[in-house]
Amino acid sequence: MTAFVLALFDSVLDAAPALVFAAVGTTLSERAGVVNVGVEGMMRAGAFAAAASALVLPTPWAVLVGAGVGAAIGALHGWLCIWARSDQVVSGMAINLVMLALGQFLLEAAFSSPSGTPPITQLTPWLGHSPLTWLAVALPFVVHAVVQRTPFGLRLRAVGEKPEAVAAMGVRVAPLRLAAVVASGALAGLGGAHLSTAVLDRFEHHMPAGLGFMAVAAMVFGRWRPLGAALAALFFSVGDALRLSLASSAPGLLEVVPQGVLLAMPYALTLVVLSLQRRGASRAPAALGRPYDPEVR
Repeated sequence: MTAFVLALFDSVLDAAPALVFAAVGTTLSERAGVVNVGVEGMMRAGAFAAAASALVLPTPWAVLVGAGVGAAIGALHGWLCIWARSDQVVSGMAINLVMLALGQFLLEAAFSSPSGTPPITQLTPWLGHSPLTWLAVALPFVVHAVVQRTPFGLRLRAVGEKPEAVAAMGVRVAPLRLAAVVASGALAGLGGAHLSTAVLDRFEHHMPAGLGFMAVAAMVFGRWRPLGAALAALFFSVGDALRLSLASSAPGLLEVVPQGVLLAMPYALTLVVLSLQRRGASRAPAALGRPYDPEVR
């Protein structure tokens, strides 16, 4: 029993960081008033960019490339939503679909393989786990402190609640919202990079396998707060870790329970938790999804 608990704990530490990064990043964007359902595509782009870059660069630099690509896609989403005033949900879903197709195209064009990139050198573990694991432990507390305790965080929350009032005080709403969306994309890209450089040693065509949508669910369940989103992401990760631990510690289980049932565990857990959440228990930022028009008062 002790061995199972230890294996489960190790699996959670390996599985949770990608979801924590994405959930905390999504929180930043939505607290600033910009819906970000494109986090799945940003994670996918970050995972591919990190794996492809690691073939020619040291893996730590490749991780930064993955985060940078996520930030660039976040900037595109921000431009479409903030300046072009596109529908924010449509923009995010378009990013997801484009990254899905683009990733498959690049795999076949650059590597002649529809399934994944060649193997890369993984990040060197630190205290038994990837350095990104320990970053994911500290990051929610840092982001919480920034959002709740700094003037920048106050302005960030204000543009998600009442952008007109912030603009009346002389603060430019659009650049502040853009910064939040870019940071959201960077963290989503970092989460994707963790999948391809720490969890595995390559990019695979199915990455991130719905983790971006789970990150959005974790953000909602965490009530649009960085620490709440991180805790929800950790909870959802237990489902995936439990699947891996059961498969390794009880191999005979696969003869009784279909593998598809185990694969569905984290997603089923997400649906159950969201369905049990009380209506009205959380409140989204008042200006979430509403483009700000400086000409309208």
